[in-house]
Amino acid sequence: MNNPSDGNEKQSGSLLQWIFRRRLPLERETSLFIIVSALDVIMTWILLRREGFVESNPIASYFLHGWGIKGMVYFKFALVAFITVLCQIIALKKEDVARRILQFATVLVACVVLYSFSLLLRFAGPPPVQ
Repeated sequence: MNNPSDGNEKQSGSLLQWIFRRRLPLERETSLFIIVSALDVIMTWILLRREGFVESNPIASYFLHGWGIKGMVYFKFALVAFITVLCQIIALKKEDVARRILQFATVLVACVVLYSFSLLLRFAGPPPVQ
C-alpha cells in the first residue's frame, strides 16, 4: 500500500538533491576569494601577535576589542560569507556581474594581504616568546 507522504518525501528529496548536487556558478572565483580572505585573517593574526601592530579597520577593531581575536575572525568570515552568498544570488541572473564583483573583492583583499606581508617583513622583529 502506498503511503500518501511518499510523494512529498520524494519531492523534497529530489529538491535537496537538485540543490546540493548541481555545480555552483563561479566556483573558481568563490574559492579564490575565500582562500585570499583566509590569508588576510592569518596575516592579521600574525601581525597582532607582534608588539606595535593594531587593527586599522575600525569595524574589525571594534570586534577585536569587544570579543578578542575570535570575534574579529568571526566578523571577517561573516563578511566573506555575506559576499559569497550575495554573489551566488546575483549570478543566478547576471553571472558576469557576480564574477566581476568577486574578482574585484579578491584583488582588494589580496592587496591587503600583500601590504600586511610587507609590514611583517619591514617592521616585525623576531616572533614573540611564549
